[in-house]
Amino acid sequence: MLRLLLVVILALSWVAGPARAQTFPARPITLVVPFPPGPALDLVARLVGAKLADALAQSVVVENRSGANGTLGSNAVARSAPDGHTLLFTTASTHVTAVHLMKNLPYDPVKDFAPIAAAVEPVTCLIVNTALPVNSVVDLIAHAKAHPGELSYGSSGVGSVFHLMGELFNQTAGVKINHVPYRGVAPALQDVVAGHIPMAFISISNALAVGDSGAIKILAVLEPARFPRRPEIPSMSEQIPAFKKPSSWFGVFGPAGLPAPIALRLNGEIVKALNAPDVKAKLDQNGMAVIGGTPEDFRALIAEGIVRYGAIIKAAGIQPE
Repeated sequence: MLRLLLVVILALSWVAGPARAQTFPARPITLVVPFPPGPALDLVARLVGAKLADALAQSVVVENRSGANGTLGSNAVARSAPDGHTLLFTTASTHVTAVHLMKNLPYDPVKDFAPIAAAVEPVTCLIVNTALPVNSVVDLIAHAKAHPGELSYGSSGVGSVFHLMGELFNQTAGVKINHVPYRGVAPALQDVVAGHIPMAFISISNALAVGDSGAIKILAVLEPARFPRRPEIPSMSEQIPAFKKPSSWFGVFGPAGLPAPIALRLNGEIVKALNAPDVKAKLDQNGMAVIGGTPEDFRALIAEGIVRYGAIIKAAGIQPE
């Protein structure tokens, strides 16, 4: 009898996943964004959410649940029912760099979540003040070596992707440029324009309009390939072959235990949404490149990021808080 009971339990658990997938979605889907409303992550979440609602014939509610550097909303999704009705739309900061920068992370970024889709790669760049006598990354390296300790770069804060890219630049270019953290990208950009700091690492979407006005010089995009919208701007790795930027993806997760059929259905609809002509045009306009791929591709991207960002953080001597 005991053996028969075990067989019945296993059989029921085996059919539970497909059965849930067939009835999914049974109610509105909540797409949690663990940061305040803003121009980048929030924009992508709402673009994808609208397409998902049409494809699944069910409401998709984007909920900004911010706090504790994105970990509050992320933890809420990790503790939710794994049925596909509560999803997380977040950045690499909550699942990659947080591993190395936060002492008391309330969740395991790998074990407590089911990766669904890597959505986009926000294109990033290096900008300099127009008065700085450099016109390329090669020029900048030569200038930094000729004036050791005199240059500084701005970022959107300690531990941000832009801070870590500044440290990777130091490590691969063999220079020492001091970090000046700001409360966001906008004030760092303003201080480069005003000449208070000579350079900064920021998003290309923030830099383009200012660059087009002649107020700054954009020396490079930090991603391995050139940005198709501005192919005249070289990539950093063209000028420093050792500079290999890890992905700073935006992506979608469910809680651990999400049935594979539901994850795959969501993945297919999300990738389709990202590649819709109207969505893709909006993303390109805002300096974001579509990633897409399978849940397993996303899982591999996360694992690679944890290793590579960890190496940058360790080499820079940045301590967790």
